[in-house]
Amino acid sequence: MILTTTNSIDGFSIAEYRGIVSGTAVNMQKMKMTFNMQKYYAGISESVSEIKDQAFEQLKANAEKLNANAIVGINVDIELTTSNYVIVTITGTAVSIIKR
Repeated sequence: MILTTTNSIDGFSIAEYRGIVSGTAVNMQKMKMTFNMQKYYAGISESVSEIKDQAFEQLKANAEKLNANAIVGINVDIELTTSNYVIVTITGTAVSIIKR
C-alpha cells in the first residue's frame, strides 16, 4: 500500500476514490519520577512513535476494507494531554491507483 501526504502519486493515476479513512491510537505515557528532562522527553518520543505505528496500521486496515491500494492526502495529528495521554489520529483518502 502506498501512503502519501500529497494528493497524487507520481507515475500513477487515481482510478477511483474509495472514501475517507482514519486510524486512531491512544496510550497513557508512563511517568517516572526523574529530574532528567532528557530521559523524560526520550520516553515521550518513544511512546509517540509506538502509538503512531499503531494508528498507521489501523489506517491501512481501514483502507484495505474499502479495496484501496493507496492512501493520499494523509494528515497526522499528535496530541499529548495534560493527563499524559498520547493520542495520534491519522486521516487520509483511500484510493485505487493504476500505473500510467
